[in-house]
Amino acid sequence: MKAFIAKKRLGAAAVIAAAALALTACGGSGGGGAAPGADASAGPSYTVAKDVALTGSPTFDKIKSSGTVRVGVKQDQPGLGFKDAATGEYTGFDIEIAKWVAASLGVAQDKIEFKPIPSASRESAITNGDIDYYVGTYSITDKRKQLIDFAGPYFVTGQGLLVKKDNTTIKSEKDLAGKNVCSATGSTPIQNIKTNFPDTKTTEFDTYSKCIEALRGGQVDAVTTDQAILIGYAAQEPDAFKVVGEPFTTEKYGVGLPKGDTALRTFINKVFTDGGDTWKKIYDSTLGKSGTQVDQPKVDQY
Repeated sequence: MKAFIAKKRLGAAAVIAAAALALTACGGSGGGGAAPGADASAGPSYTVAKDVALTGSPTFDKIKSSGTVRVGVKQDQPGLGFKDAATGEYTGFDIEIAKWVAASLGVAQDKIEFKPIPSASRESAITNGDIDYYVGTYSITDKRKQLIDFAGPYFVTGQGLLVKKDNTTIKSEKDLAGKNVCSATGSTPIQNIKTNFPDTKTTEFDTYSKCIEALRGGQVDAVTTDQAILIGYAAQEPDAFKVVGEPFTTEKYGVGLPKGDTALRTFINKVFTDGGDTWKKIYDSTLGKSGTQVDQPKVDQY
């Protein structure tokens, strides 16, 4: 997350949020499916492309030769990339984006291998060839573009705030003076609060789920991270929490690709550009359940 304050509108409605479920640790793999409380049948279906004309892409050549695609994902973010501990199945906005890209490349859903990759290992997983592409709240940055390429963005978000549903004192980041805000240790959201909100107290844990529990118990006043992640929590059950204000940084989520695979990047960008209806169905069946409405962003041409 960039540690600068650059306010950007993401959605028109504040989010009615929910009691968050504990996050699982990264590890393992599995197929597509439903997170607790999710309706797997509500997601869109994708037509598998036949005879894809994509030349000059070594990544696509490898996918076509093997008949499978290996996709790096997150597995601990409800509404975005979440693995059901009981079934091993994956659901969420990012998971559906990954399935859509795979189908556009001619790969059936049962030929997708989801591989949970920790944030710190994403670039190495791509450059080492451990995965073919990565879809998991992966912000496009100039530093990362030195090592890999990105298609997209397919979603634009920013740092947001989650508070209890009955909280009337925090309406945006302007109301944080004297409050206690929680985020993950070492994250840029907590660093942004420390740097730019000196009158705000901070609490840190190694996972966001612990922040959620601290918020539930009243030990902290708010939780901060990417608003998209908070929307994911919000979509679980609309009883305990809410997202307030608008994002106060800008984050563009992209599909991480091997460096120099311009053909694949161009292909995926065209899928996003031409697939507005599919994008909306994906959003409505996942993050859109929170009640927040957002628009599909235009892809970057670089």
